[in-house]
Amino acid sequence: MSNTNNRTITLQRTFDAPIKLVWQAWTQPEHIAQWWGPKGMDINIIEHSFKVGGVWKYTMPMPNGKEFISEGEYLEIIEFQKIVTTADFRPMTEGVELHITLEEQGDKTHFTFSVVHKTEAYCKQQEAMGINNGWGSAFSRLELFLENVK
Repeated sequence: MSNTNNRTITLQRTFDAPIKLVWQAWTQPEHIAQWWGPKGMDINIIEHSFKVGGVWKYTMPMPNGKEFISEGEYLEIIEFQKIVTTADFRPMTEGVELHITLEEQGDKTHFTFSVVHKTEAYCKQQEAMGINNGWGSAFSRLELFLENVK
C-alpha cells in the first residue's frame, strides 16, 4: 500500500494569513470550534489532545437530533509544517487518514489537505458523495475565520 495516489483526494488553498495563525486554527480547540464543519453547523469539542498518540473528538448536532461524530488519533506532528491523523466521520466516512501540510509563502500560507482512503473504490465513493464540497465549505469557513482574527 505504498502508492496512495489512486486512493487520495487532495484539496489546496493559499490563505492570506501567516503560518502561525493557520497552525493555531488547526491545533487550538477554541479556534477549531469556529470553522470545523459545514456552514451553519455548531461544533462541540469533546476531546482534543494535540500530541502524537493523542486523540480528538468533535460532534455536530444534526437537525434530526442525532450527532455527526468526527474523531481520530494524531500519528505525526511537525510544528508549523505537518499534521497526520486517523479520522472517522460517522456515519459517513471511516478509516481514513488526513494529511495536513502548511508551507509559508511570505505572509501567506499554502495549505494542502489530503484524505487517504483504504482503497481506490472507497476513495471514488467518497468523491461521489461530495467530499470536495464538504471540506471546501469547511475551508471557506476557515478562510473567513483567519481573516477575522488576524
